Amino acid sequence: IVREQMLKTLKVPNTGMAITLDLGEANDIHPKDKQGVGKRLALWALAKVYNQKNVVPSGPLPDGYEIAGEEVVLSFRHAAGLKANGEELKGFAIAGADQKWLTAKARIDGDQVIVWHPDIKQPKAVRYAWADNPDANLVNGAGLPASPFRTDSK
Repeated sequence: IVREQMLKTLKVPNTGMAITLDLGEANDIHPKDKQGVGKRLALWALAKVYNQKNVVPSGPLPDGYEIAGEEVVLSFRHAAGLKANGEELKGFAIAGADQKWLTAKARIDGDQVIVWHPDIKQPKAVRYAWADNPDANLVNGAGLPASPFRTDSK
Protein backbone atom coordinates (compact mmCIF):
# COMPACT_ATOMS: atom_id res chain seq x y z
CA ILE A 1 0.00 0.00 0.00
CA VAL A 2 2.87 2.39 0.76
CA ARG A 3 4.31 1.93 -2.74
CA GLU A 4 0.89 2.51 -4.29
CA GLN A 5 0.51 5.77 -2.39
CA MET A 6 3.97 6.84 -3.55
CA LEU A 7 2.88 6.31 -7.16
CA LYS A 8 -0.20 8.46 -6.54
CA THR A 9 1.97 11.36 -5.35
CA LEU A 10 3.47 11.58 -8.84
CA LYS A 11 0.25 13.32 -9.92
CA VAL A 12 1.38 16.34 -7.90
CA PRO A 13 3.43 18.74 -10.06
CA ASN A 14 7.20 18.75 -9.51
CA THR A 15 7.33 15.51 -7.55
CA GLY A 16 9.47 12.49 -8.32
CA MET A 17 10.26 9.08 -6.96
CA ALA A 18 13.39 6.96 -6.77
CA ILE A 19 12.50 3.30 -7.25
CA THR A 20 14.78 1.33 -4.94
CA LEU A 21 13.41 -2.22 -5.05
CA ASP A 22 16.82 -3.59 -5.96
CA LEU A 23 18.64 -1.58 -3.28
CA GLY A 24 16.53 -2.55 -0.28
CA GLU A 25 16.96 -5.07 2.48
CA ALA A 26 14.50 -7.92 3.04
CA ASN A 27 14.32 -7.13 6.76
CA ASP A 28 14.47 -3.31 6.72
CA ILE A 29 12.37 -0.75 4.88
CA HIS A 30 15.35 1.63 4.77
CA PRO A 31 17.99 0.63 2.21
CA LYS A 32 21.59 0.59 3.44
CA ASP A 33 22.79 1.76 0.02
CA LYS A 34 22.14 5.48 0.56
CA GLN A 35 24.40 6.49 -2.34
CA GLY A 36 22.32 4.41 -4.75
CA VAL A 37 19.16 6.12 -3.53
CA GLY A 38 20.80 9.53 -3.81
CA LYS A 39 22.00 8.84 -7.36
CA ARG A 40 18.48 7.90 -8.44
CA LEU A 41 17.00 11.01 -6.88
CA ALA A 42 19.71 13.05 -8.62
CA LEU A 43 18.74 11.53 -11.99
CA TRP A 44 15.18 12.76 -11.48
CA ALA A 45 16.40 16.25 -10.53
CA LEU A 46 18.77 16.44 -13.51
CA ALA A 47 16.01 15.47 -15.93
CA LYS A 48 13.07 17.36 -14.45
CA VAL A 49 14.56 20.38 -12.68
CA TYR A 50 17.61 21.02 -14.86
CA ASN A 51 15.98 19.80 -18.09
CA GLN A 52 18.84 17.52 -19.11
CA LYS A 53 17.20 15.66 -21.99
CA ASN A 54 19.75 12.84 -22.15
CA VAL A 55 19.07 11.70 -18.55
CA VAL A 56 16.56 8.93 -17.82
CA PRO A 57 14.79 10.16 -14.67
CA SER A 58 13.24 6.93 -13.47
CA GLY A 59 12.69 3.26 -13.94
CA PRO A 60 9.56 2.19 -15.82
CA LEU A 61 6.33 3.60 -14.40
CA PRO A 62 2.91 2.14 -15.25
CA ASP A 63 1.10 4.16 -17.90
CA GLY A 64 -1.96 2.07 -18.68
CA TYR A 65 -3.05 -1.36 -19.75
CA GLU A 66 -5.32 -3.07 -22.24
CA ILE A 67 -6.92 -6.48 -22.01
CA ALA A 68 -6.42 -8.23 -25.34
CA GLY A 69 -8.16 -11.59 -25.26
CA GLU A 70 -6.29 -13.84 -22.83
CA GLU A 71 -3.44 -11.36 -22.37
CA VAL A 72 -2.93 -8.04 -20.65
CA VAL A 73 -0.76 -5.49 -22.46
CA LEU A 74 1.00 -3.10 -20.08
CA SER A 75 2.39 0.27 -21.14
CA PHE A 76 5.05 2.24 -19.29
CA ARG A 77 6.70 5.65 -19.15
CA HIS A 78 10.53 5.65 -19.11
CA ALA A 79 10.41 2.29 -20.87
CA ALA A 80 13.05 2.60 -23.60
CA GLY A 81 15.11 -0.57 -23.71
CA LEU A 82 12.92 -2.67 -21.42
CA LYS A 83 14.63 -5.86 -20.34
CA ALA A 84 14.52 -8.55 -17.68
CA ASN A 85 17.94 -7.89 -16.18
CA GLY A 86 19.42 -10.76 -18.19
CA GLU A 87 16.98 -13.36 -16.90
CA GLU A 88 13.47 -14.59 -17.53
CA LEU A 89 10.99 -11.84 -16.73
CA LYS A 90 9.51 -12.32 -13.26
CA GLY A 91 7.45 -10.52 -10.67
CA PHE A 92 4.05 -10.49 -12.38
CA ALA A 93 0.78 -11.93 -11.10
CA ILE A 94 -2.56 -12.10 -12.91
CA ALA A 95 -6.16 -12.73 -11.88
CA GLY A 96 -9.53 -13.25 -13.48
CA ALA A 97 -12.90 -12.15 -12.11
CA ASP A 98 -12.47 -14.52 -9.15
CA GLN A 99 -9.48 -12.44 -7.94
CA LYS A 100 -7.37 -15.58 -7.44
CA TRP A 101 -3.83 -14.45 -8.12
CA LEU A 102 -1.49 -16.71 -10.09
CA THR A 103 2.15 -16.21 -10.97
CA ALA A 104 2.00 -14.90 -14.52
CA LYS A 105 4.06 -15.50 -17.60
CA ALA A 106 5.35 -12.29 -19.15
CA ARG A 107 7.29 -11.19 -22.19
CA ILE A 108 8.64 -7.88 -23.37
CA ASP A 109 7.40 -6.49 -26.68
CA GLY A 110 9.23 -3.25 -27.40
CA ASP A 111 8.25 -0.78 -24.69
CA GLN A 112 5.36 -2.91 -23.45
CA VAL A 113 5.00 -6.07 -21.38
CA ILE A 114 2.51 -8.80 -22.29
CA VAL A 115 1.22 -10.81 -19.30
CA TRP A 116 -0.83 -14.04 -19.28
CA HIS A 117 -1.46 -17.36 -17.58
CA PRO A 118 -2.71 -20.44 -19.45
CA ASP A 119 -5.42 -21.08 -16.83
CA ILE A 120 -6.90 -17.56 -17.02
CA LYS A 121 -8.97 -17.08 -20.15
CA GLN A 122 -10.48 -13.71 -19.20
CA PRO A 123 -7.91 -11.71 -17.25
CA LYS A 124 -9.11 -8.76 -15.20
CA ALA A 125 -6.03 -7.45 -13.39
CA VAL A 126 -2.25 -7.62 -13.15
CA ARG A 127 0.17 -6.85 -10.34
CA TYR A 128 3.91 -6.34 -10.51
CA ALA A 129 6.31 -6.72 -7.58
CA TRP A 130 3.32 -6.65 -5.26
CA ALA A 131 4.91 -8.13 -2.13
CA ASP A 132 6.95 -7.04 0.88
CA ASN A 133 10.20 -8.35 -0.62
CA PRO A 134 9.39 -9.01 -4.28
CA ASP A 135 11.41 -11.13 -6.68
CA ALA A 136 11.05 -8.88 -9.72
CA ASN A 137 13.47 -7.89 -12.45
CA LEU A 138 11.93 -5.54 -15.04
CA VAL A 139 14.30 -2.65 -15.81
CA ASN A 140 14.67 -0.06 -18.56
CA GLY A 141 17.69 0.43 -20.80
CA ALA A 142 19.34 2.60 -18.14
CA GLY A 143 19.15 -0.35 -15.73
CA LEU A 144 16.61 1.36 -13.47
CA PRO A 145 13.99 -0.96 -11.95
CA ALA A 146 10.26 -0.72 -12.63
CA SER A 147 7.93 0.50 -9.93
CA PRO A 148 5.61 -1.96 -8.19
CA PHE A 149 2.00 -1.46 -9.27
CA ARG A 150 -1.39 -3.06 -9.62
CA THR A 151 -4.14 -2.50 -12.16
CA ASP A 152 -6.90 -3.41 -9.70
CA SER A 153 -6.53 -0.39 -7.38
CA LYS A 154 -9.56 1.70 -6.69
